[in-house]
Amino acid sequence: MHSHKPTEKSMAQFLAQVQAQEKRLHAERAEGVPALHRLLNVARGHTGQSRVIARFLLGLYNGTRFKVDLTDFRLLDQELFDDCVAVLRMDSRPEREVHQYFEDGGKIWEQLAEDWNVKDYTRDVEVKHG
Repeated sequence: MHSHKPTEKSMAQFLAQVQAQEKRLHAERAEGVPALHRLLNVARGHTGQSRVIARFLLGLYNGTRFKVDLTDFRLLDQELFDDCVAVLRMDSRPEREVHQYFEDGGKIWEQLAEDWNVKDYTRDVEVKHG
C-alpha cells in the first residue's frame, strides 16, 4: 500500500498555488474597488448609462430583489463596461458585499433603487393562504 503523505514538492506546489491565488485576489480588489467608486458616481448621475450602472450595482447588492437585464450592458461605453467587469470579478470572491465599501452603503443602495424606480421583485410575491 502506498502512503498518501504529501511530499515536499506537492506541498511547495500547493503553497505556490495559494500564493498565486492570493496575489490574483489582491489585484482584483486593487482594480475593483476604484471601479466600484467610479460606478457609484455614475449611478448617481442622470443618463441612460447611469440607469444601467444603478441596476447593475443593485443586482450585485441583492440579486433576488433587483434583476439585471444583461443586454443593457450594450448601452455602456467601453470604460464603464470594463469597470463593471472589474467589479463583477472582484465580487465573484467577495471580501465584503459591494455596499459595504461605503459608509452607510445600505442606505446609498436603497436610495439608488428609489431614485431610479427599480422594481423590487420580492414585493411582488403574493402570500397565498391555503
